[in-house]
Amino acid sequence: MNRDARAAAGDMTDPRTPLAERFAAAGVDWIVPQWYAPANVHAFATTRNGGTSTDACASLDLGSASLARVRPDAAAAIVANRRRVQAFLPAPPVWLEQMHGARVASIGAVPPAMPPRADAATTRVARVVLAVRVADCMPVLFAAGDGSVVAAAHAGWRGLAAGILENTLDAMGSDPAGIVAWLGPAIGSAAFEVGADVHDAFVHADSAADSAFVDASPGKWFADLEALARMRLARAGVRSVDGGGMCTLSDASRFFSFRRDATAGRMAAFVWRDDVRE
Repeated sequence: MNRDARAAAGDMTDPRTPLAERFAAAGVDWIVPQWYAPANVHAFATTRNGGTSTDACASLDLGSASLARVRPDAAAAIVANRRRVQAFLPAPPVWLEQMHGARVASIGAVPPAMPPRADAATTRVARVVLAVRVADCMPVLFAAGDGSVVAAAHAGWRGLAAGILENTLDAMGSDPAGIVAWLGPAIGSAAFEVGADVHDAFVHADSAADSAFVDASPGKWFADLEALARMRLARAGVRSVDGGGMCTLSDASRFFSFRRDATAGRMAAFVWRDDVRE
């Protein structure tokens, strides 16, 4: 059976089969963004399900950038988990050494030998897969409307306050009005209790950000990470933002949460582009 015949028959190993169908056939509940990205842009986010890790990291722990930081048995499971994810990607992903900061790495045709120290990455090269790891922080994926450039950002509160989303848009080098964004799973507004350090980091820079905080107790607030991200994207000129509404802390069956479990594993979000063909 040739490639076209396999695709027509719904071969789940064929990369032209929609990701949602391939995930369903593989029995995993991973997330395909519903957003207005062009047809040559592909993306998905994993959940905690579908892997081989055990205990608090069960089951699809994708780990830190450096496997040397975890126990040998845990590292072996992470390698196996990454291999499972790799089956749905056109190339090994570019992992980042995430710092909860605002640095953006620009990835060319030859991916770096070591994970860049950054919290976001962008590329114009086809089939270069960008990845960010999360377990309460928000993955934010980007695509230019003409499909020429994509990006992925790791947006926790520190990164958001430091300007990781704005820096990512700048690094993409495309008109923000033509960029689409997708917000992945993150700790929800009813679960993210923060102190004055978080509240002040946003409100001192922009008084309008106070609307994303609800009083919890003296000196404490519930912070809406998604609302803060949407505010910053809108201010930067991005008009199309989808996703959100998925709380990592409250949905233990589907998501890792560092705040809930302390030793939890890491999920990931991926984005890449194909060549644009007329």
